[in-house]
Amino acid sequence: TERLQLTTAVAIAFARNPMTLAAVAYDLQLASKGRFNLGLGTQIKPHIEKRFSMPWSKPVERMREMVLAIRAIWARWHEGKPLDFRGEFYTHTLMTPFFDPGPSPYGVPRVFLGGVGPRMTAVAGEVADGFMVHPFATERSIREVTVPALERGAARAGRSLADIEIAFPLMVVAADDEAQMQRGRDAMRPRLAFYGSTPAYRVVLDVHGWGELQPELNALSKRGDWATMATLITDEMVDAFVVCARPEDVAAEVHRRYGDVVHRVSFDVPDSVDAERVGRIVCGFGGGR
Repeated sequence: TERLQLTTAVAIAFARNPMTLAAVAYDLQLASKGRFNLGLGTQIKPHIEKRFSMPWSKPVERMREMVLAIRAIWARWHEGKPLDFRGEFYTHTLMTPFFDPGPSPYGVPRVFLGGVGPRMTAVAGEVADGFMVHPFATERSIREVTVPALERGAARAGRSLADIEIAFPLMVVAADDEAQMQRGRDAMRPRLAFYGSTPAYRVVLDVHGWGELQPELNALSKRGDWATMATLITDEMVDAFVVCARPEDVAAEVHRRYGDVVHRVSFDVPDSVDAERVGRIVCGFGGGR
């Protein structure tokens, strides 16, 4: 291939450290001949502390410092600059010749940050090359929360929104008949309920006036009542979060909603969706030409 890019969406930053992330990303940039994007996300506190056994504190500040530390390491390798990074969370001051890979013929990777809340989104606008919108997002939340936050962060660094690439991993239901469409929509309700139960994601629900649903979903999740959670996701919510259309019409609907704000999109393909239907979706975006 010549155009396909490789992107982590996302690597859990706080389960790692800047040096290991910098090294793996540098290698992947070489292996992909300059087509690698390092996508980073924080995860949430319980997972970082209880699943990865790593520290959690000041996630916004820590992520900002993480990106700056990675860039300092790459500057040492690719440009030969002294490594003298000293921050609140990370310190990198040692780089012996044995561990220095030297300049890359393809330059350094681009860094994308994933996030939901306005503060983390602003950090992406300040220090990242791109922003990965969380799948739990709507047209309104992107326009009213995400884009303004990116602009604020970019302004802090003397940049503009034009300097940031926005990527969105869509939730899509592509169906040819009403029964197939209903099955697909119903299959999305548990996923939306799971996302909606997360306190940090309430900001998206608040945009639509659905914020009070979050603590209700959270309480049900702690009881393990996933079935009831799914019943609380209304048709209006499905319509807001999920692109539902005939396969050949998906691209047009995506463009109608997001064409002027999102630069790249991706979507999961459930095992139940056959290759022919996927092909019709991709062709709508110009794939195969």
